[in-house]
Amino acid sequence: MSGTAVAFLDGCWAEPSQLSIPLSDRGLQLADGLFETVLVLNGEPKLLEAHLKRWQTSAALLAMAPPPEAAELQPLIQEAITRAGLQSGNGALRLNWSRGTSQGRGINIPDQAESRFWLQLSPHEPLFTAQTAIVSRHERRNSNSRLSQYKTFAYGQAIQARLEAQQAGADEALLLGSGGELCCGSTANLLIQRKGRWLTPPLSSGCLPGVMRGRLLERGLAREAQLQATPEPGDAWLLINSLGCRPLRTVDGQALELRHDAEALWRSLL
Repeated sequence: MSGTAVAFLDGCWAEPSQLSIPLSDRGLQLADGLFETVLVLNGEPKLLEAHLKRWQTSAALLAMAPPPEAAELQPLIQEAITRAGLQSGNGALRLNWSRGTSQGRGINIPDQAESRFWLQLSPHEPLFTAQTAIVSRHERRNSNSRLSQYKTFAYGQAIQARLEAQQAGADEALLLGSGGELCCGSTANLLIQRKGRWLTPPLSSGCLPGVMRGRLLERGLAREAQLQATPEPGDAWLLINSLGCRPLRTVDGQALELRHDAEALWRSLL
């Protein structure tokens, strides 16, 4: 994999390990922040407009200051691509927006706070290899929480679900919603092909409104449906996000149909 990781914070460029944020930053202390992960493919950021739209909408609904807009970000992104040596390479770009540093302590949203932006670009190749999965017994998405609808810094639940899967000998964990219906993977949306149709859990399940999920729905390639955790004969299950599309071989040890066109489906959405 070519290229090197670079980061930008407070006007400075460096390797990610060489930059730091204050200990008083609410993103660090309270996971009070948002991020977007954008695919860089052949030196080009993909679906940036859709990512920034979700970023801006999420910040407004969580009573955060507006994050940087495209006009400010695009020169920084292009410089990051050049500094990382990814002008013709592939990478994962993370855009971060914290509510920032405030005086005092506690969880109350301060009247005055200096919001903080930083980015990181790392070499990354899109992932399409098949995986095994379990349905998490310990973690569920809160279908009623607005935090389930936005890409916040708080990924502790996803980390625990993935750990649970790995301890059970699987690659990935699927999470249920509050009502016991299928919701998503730890870091990806779920797609199920059943009787010739692609289905995906509705937002009411607590799943993130993923950019690739949105593209599927907009193009009429998938529709929302409440889904149970038990596969039906002939099912094919995929986990999809901006960085790849992974077919599932098994769920809780039950074999699934293995789709070999996951990569083609994913690329058609870019």
